[in-house]
Amino acid sequence: MGKDRQPFIGIFGRRNNGKSTLINRLAAQEIAIVSDTPGTTTDPVKKSFEITGFGPVVLVDTAGTDDIGELGEKRVSKTLKAIDLVDLAILITTNNHLEEPEQKLIEEFKRRDVPFLIIHNKEDISQSSSKSEERAIDAGAKGFLKFSHKYSIEPVIEAIQKAIPESAFTTPTLLGDLIKHGDIVLLITPIDIEAPAGRMILPQVQTIRDVLDNDAICIVLKERETDAFIERTGIKPALAVTDSQVFPKADASIPGNIPLTSFSILLARLKGNFENYLQGTPSISKLTDGDRVLMLESCTHHVSCDDIGRVKIPRWIRAFTGKKLDFDIVAGLDTITRPITDYSLIIQCGGCMITRRQLHNRLQPAIEAGIPVTNYGMAIAWVHGIYHRAVAPFRKDLQSEEETI
Repeated sequence: MGKDRQPFIGIFGRRNNGKSTLINRLAAQEIAIVSDTPGTTTDPVKKSFEITGFGPVVLVDTAGTDDIGELGEKRVSKTLKAIDLVDLAILITTNNHLEEPEQKLIEEFKRRDVPFLIIHNKEDISQSSSKSEERAIDAGAKGFLKFSHKYSIEPVIEAIQKAIPESAFTTPTLLGDLIKHGDIVLLITPIDIEAPAGRMILPQVQTIRDVLDNDAICIVLKERETDAFIERTGIKPALAVTDSQVFPKADASIPGNIPLTSFSILLARLKGNFENYLQGTPSISKLTDGDRVLMLESCTHHVSCDDIGRVKIPRWIRAFTGKKLDFDIVAGLDTITRPITDYSLIIQCGGCMITRRQLHNRLQPAIEAGIPVTNYGMAIAWVHGIYHRAVAPFRKDLQSEEETI
């Protein structure tokens, strides 16, 4: 893993506490609107720039958490959702306020495991008390800073450098621990009605890049070319990766001594929650009549008549279990309207369009409630009877079983 991505830093606090002023100071330019009118910032806005002496970042400017009225409540809701985006949160306070609006944010930072700093702003107007600093540290803040528009920004930058986790700068590898220099990786990529015209889907592109980044060789072909390729070339790939919806065809085509998995399962491991997926997938076999299953798509896309998440997986699971099941679909990062406890199983897509932190926070309420969770690729492999083979590349215990067969 290398330092190859920009960390996300969120700025939170009440209206008119100086969040936009701080962003402009960090950017050394006026990129956020500053006004004495409370509520100038409405929806969260992402701004990419370079902090001098620190590096490129994405700052997330949010609406005040003390906003009022029906529209204000919606803005506050979006502000709280923005916590899922960030690697570090900065809570701006004034007048020694560390009360209900601030406590609510702190609770959300902790629940999502987001490190945070507290900055007491407008120090030139109202100085912070030693008690405020003590309360901030007791609350779990990584630092407490006194600030005003007259002060140097350097202490804030130094505090950010100390508080932000190393993981904020890195993108883990998809395949780095599975392949080595010179290995051949076979990618089976169907071109069907769901394939975008003239290009490949993001998980396929990410995997190709990861193979090349690890100095290995990538061969890409369609599922109907796989048998002929194996037979004619005699090449034995170190790993084969398939689109999940052609898992049965890939399983039949790829010899059993070649590791096989799917793009979706690679993403499931990359994005986290993998152990929970491993534990939750067998729950498919325990579903009963009337159970409700939640399908989580982390992007919005054109829905075809044979959509993988909305049509194929529900059809396969109903056929596999023989049960009368209800399926709900939630796309993007839309709100899950039903209580999470209404569901007997959550099935998450690969999550190629969202961050690891977003996906983790998306599933955490279900995990905390004891609801089994799985992933598109793992669910497909389970219902087609090839689950153990599909996850064996990541499980040494299953690899040992394969060697004895």
